[in-house]
Amino acid sequence: MRRREFLTRFGMTAGALALPKLGQAAAKKESKKQYLELRTYHFASREKQQAFEKFLAEAAVPAFNRAGTRPVGVFKLLAKDNLDLKLTSDGTDLYVLIPHNSFDSVTQFSTRLAADKVFQQAGDAIIHAPKSDPAFTRYESNLLLAFDGFPQVKVPTQAADRLLQLRIYESHTNERGRKKVEMFNQGGELAIFARTGMTGVFFGQSVIGSNLPNLTYMLAFPTADDQKKAWDTFRNDPEWKRLSKADEYKDVVSNITNLILRPAAASQI
Repeated sequence: MRRREFLTRFGMTAGALALPKLGQAAAKKESKKQYLELRTYHFASREKQQAFEKFLAEAAVPAFNRAGTRPVGVFKLLAKDNLDLKLTSDGTDLYVLIPHNSFDSVTQFSTRLAADKVFQQAGDAIIHAPKSDPAFTRYESNLLLAFDGFPQVKVPTQAADRLLQLRIYESHTNERGRKKVEMFNQGGELAIFARTGMTGVFFGQSVIGSNLPNLTYMLAFPTADDQKKAWDTFRNDPEWKRLSKADEYKDVVSNITNLILRPAAASQI
């Protein structure tokens, strides 16, 4: 075999062998971004909500951890924190955040829980609730992919009076939705948040869910006073004022949902 032909063939073989390695490296880099499942459970009564809270604390959250998801967030909405909603009583929904380190974790989650005998036994009353007396009415689920600039769920504070602010930004087109994500990542909005005390728990773009296209993020504050101070600092930040008026980010948000939540006893966030 001629030397040139040998080198050419060897080069092609080496290149072919390198391709899987490059693919594996790309996949490894991608895997650092978590998939975030945000569930909203609905209940027929306050008693049902409380029973499910107990189930989450004693059976479900420990099982979720054994299945590889941590930290799990469990939150509820109080009327006193959400005056703009004009609620006559506290909400009876529960919001549950389940972070997954891979898409396989998402798809295998239910199977792992079904095989967890400790969970099945500890949560029997809820898991096998009869049709005549269901544990919850229904639950909704949104699947998010974490932002490049905020790839993992964080726990900024464990203060006793902490509050969590959940915000959903809807966009009128997919292009404008992607542009808002870019505004956070490449545009510098995440950096402004961090600098002004807007401490994040997660930032994610919805992959599957309702009211698409949208992105969802959560902030955590030790107290309500800390929240007010941070937002005042953010709104008056010169860099934010410049960024918010940039033509390329015009009309990236068409509707905002803003909820102030408190951690339930089961919450690890």
